[in-house]
Amino acid sequence: MEIVIVEDEKPAARRLQRMLKKLDLEVNTMLHSVKEGIEWFNKNPEPDLVFLDIQLSDGISFEIFDKVKINSAVIFTTAYDEYALKAFKLNSVDYLLKPIDEEELENAVNKFRENYQKNNSQIDFNAFRRILETGGKPDYKTRFTIQVGQHLKIISTSEICCFYSENKASYLTTTSGRNYPVDISLENLENDLDPEKFFRINRKSIVNIDCIEDIISYTNSRLEVKLNAFSAFQLIVSRERVKDFKNWIS
Repeated sequence: MEIVIVEDEKPAARRLQRMLKKLDLEVNTMLHSVKEGIEWFNKNPEPDLVFLDIQLSDGISFEIFDKVKINSAVIFTTAYDEYALKAFKLNSVDYLLKPIDEEELENAVNKFRENYQKNNSQIDFNAFRRILETGGKPDYKTRFTIQVGQHLKIISTSEICCFYSENKASYLTTTSGRNYPVDISLENLENDLDPEKFFRINRKSIVNIDCIEDIISYTNSRLEVKLNAFSAFQLIVSRERVKDFKNWIS
């Protein structure tokens, strides 16, 4: 696996390299500036995974990707403020606050191994730059328009209990227990929904925190979530998402 670290503090870069080696991952390249990054990415194939610091000595690391288009998976390594990082997490594999914790690094790497592959990140660096420059919170959808026969129905996100996928289609369930098809994948829904309210518990389900009525221990260190308006099937928090789920509900 091809791994690149973009970090202007060389001791921090070497520490991260050593930590990754403990996880049986070899870092192929370490870059320390925007200039180095542009030159390297222009001359080399895209890596599988990039550990990306945001603020480099000669500018914001996003400037690299103004000049070079890449689709590598990204894990941010930064000390930037928390609410902006929630936006980063939507389109990146994960983010790691400095100083990087070994357990959090291992969880992020496992998340990459299980859920991401090369050419599947499609990170909107311009959107992140706007957040950094303006301090503005990202915009999330507040309503969905659903086709019901000849009619269009407007459903507020506050009325939505969960989203789920079934037979290659996506659906939403309202707080009244009605199900409607939605013409958008769960992957795109993750980007559109407020992460304070909605969490993707597994590959096929996104739940609204306001609809949770019970959480029960389940086999293999997983959790079962009971919603007050959904009973079509069991909602199980996958094992790799349990820690993030517990942080989300805290």
